[in-house]
Amino acid sequence: MIPTGEIATVEGTPFDFRQPTSIGARIKEPHPQLKHGQGYGHNWVLKRRGEGLQMAAIAIDPVSGRTLEVTTTDPGIQFYAGNFLDGTITGKGGHVYTQRAGFCLETQHFPDSPNQSNFPSSVLKPGEEYKTSTVFTFGISR
Repeated sequence: MIPTGEIATVEGTPFDFRQPTSIGARIKEPHPQLKHGQGYGHNWVLKRRGEGLQMAAIAIDPVSGRTLEVTTTDPGIQFYAGNFLDGTITGKGGHVYTQRAGFCLETQHFPDSPNQSNFPSSVLKPGEEYKTSTVFTFGISR
């Protein structure tokens, strides 16, 4: 599951989350990338405008009203939908984590960027400083 270097558009695909969409609404569509990874486990390219923290993702639980906002200085965000959770992990209160029982939003540089000339560079040379910021803001909407 190494990137090819292609930066594909999300338009018209199950990867288009530019409008609010339930994570599970299209996860079983017959898209080759969803089949290969058994769901979402992909890097999204963020459309950055300038420097500083910028919105990367918003997740809302419509039942409880809980919200999560992710802002970052990174160029990408990896969205993983718990595709390989298989019921072998037990959490608090004896809760068993089955496939797609959770999700991750991980800000980052693009996977395999040292080998992809069209990706933002992640090379850090001697004497250089690496600095990145990500803020996870939890709240409730009503």
